[in-house]
Amino acid sequence: MVAQTFEQHCSWLEDQVPDENLKAAGLRFDSGSSIALLKIQESEVWSLLLTTLTEWDDAYFRDTGGYKLFASSDRPKLVRKPFDSLLDKAYRKNVLMNPNWPEPPEDGWVTQETWYAKTNDIIRTTVVVKYMDGVDYFTTAAGQLCDSLGLGHTVDLEARAEGYYAAHFYVPQIIDIPRTNWDTESVPLRLEIQVTTQLQDAIRKLTHEGYVSRRSVEKPAEQWQWDYKDANFAPNYLGHILHYIEGMIMEIRDRGRVS
Repeated sequence: MVAQTFEQHCSWLEDQVPDENLKAAGLRFDSGSSIALLKIQESEVWSLLLTTLTEWDDAYFRDTGGYKLFASSDRPKLVRKPFDSLLDKAYRKNVLMNPNWPEPPEDGWVTQETWYAKTNDIIRTTVVVKYMDGVDYFTTAAGQLCDSLGLGHTVDLEARAEGYYAAHFYVPQIIDIPRTNWDTESVPLRLEIQVTTQLQDAIRKLTHEGYVSRRSVEKPAEQWQWDYKDANFAPNYLGHILHYIEGMIMEIRDRGRVS
């Protein structure tokens, strides 16, 4: 049975793969995720996406009557998930956020054998748009780009009780990564593009460090919505308030275009 504390969960993970401790598993993951990062950086879809960002920005400018799509002219950069963060996410999926615990989650345990397939953000990037409608504008354009290349893609619109709002655009990949014997195997992996607004990105940066420190050590309080002293109360509701404000900004902007 999977134990409840993070340390016990790490010990349990080591038992899932004979003759490989977590230090060795971490080295293997770092090698595999580095290979995945390089392959995606060199992929046609990533290269085309970077070169067409300016075109999308110009098209949005024309379509909206003079508004910019992106919050910055900087190109998005791919990053890979650190091993410590991967362990944290496995613990949250297996234990903290698992309503079936101590039984497996609905889609099975996250272990060394499955975390490439079950962890969405091993290779990820963030795109920050200025306005709320830019989220759909970008994901639609990115979807059309994938369609032109014959690539599958999915979009998840995240709207969590914790005040997190963003779109997650996924492009499936097949990557050759090291096995325990350092031979290679092909595994499914998804490139994640997080698409968020300028306001949501700002609040996420302000509150992210505290959120990370809390989420890996405690189950979320079921009644934090009624406890204004709870550490989750202010940052979570600030996320909701900003989302509402962004909707009001869009309404005023659109009303100005019509008048």
